[in-house]
Amino acid sequence: SCCLRIPNSNQHTAANSHGCLAIIKHLSLESSVTIVNAMGKTRTPEFIAMNPAHCCPTLQFSDDSAIWESSAVMRFLCNKFDEKGELYPREDLEQRGKIDMVLDWRNSTFYPDLFHIVYMMFGVDVDEDMAKQQFKKLMEVHFPMIESSFLNGKKFCYSDTPTIADLSLGPLMTLLKGRKKFWEKVPEGIKEYYERVLEAFPGMMEYVKLLDDKALSYDGPGADAEP
Repeated sequence: SCCLRIPNSNQHTAANSHGCLAIIKHLSLESSVTIVNAMGKTRTPEFIAMNPAHCCPTLQFSDDSAIWESSAVMRFLCNKFDEKGELYPREDLEQRGKIDMVLDWRNSTFYPDLFHIVYMMFGVDVDEDMAKQQFKKLMEVHFPMIESSFLNGKKFCYSDTPTIADLSLGPLMTLLKGRKKFWEKVPEGIKEYYERVLEAFPGMMEYVKLLDDKALSYDGPGADAEP
């Protein structure tokens, strides 16, 4: 048995945890993986001893060892519990490689370009000019990559059925709703993809809704900025 530690409050659940939570709900793993609220506890000596990166989600095992980084946690959960390879293929190595590519691209390329667009919602100082530059890159580079390469006529990334690639990438779009005028400019194809991912995993909606509500109600700096 193990436990998934996530930062959860009545204000939001971190987007990086949504994919892991979706897997637990989708595969009915509640008896094997306990969900634990780590809000405000990631800098404690006990947590840092387990995970010196003090980040969430963190999957903690009975011997207090752990796996962190959302993609690593999702891969582990699927490798251990998804016997049919529904969310992460076991036999089709080419498809598995494409999923891994999307996971890596999301973390190394897409996610960093959200920083100045979204993190003001969490009390972080951001640069408004950088927010516009990053959104321009989303519009000109990243969204076309998703639509023309990853989706390319399919419902999900390289597939007509959802995988952990979609659980990693799709829920992040919720964060963009914190800037209303930016969200209005997001291509309809991206919004439709986002909705398909959420509809495919209803078990995570209680967590997504917390973040969605936070983003939609945000009225602080940058909320009404033009992209």
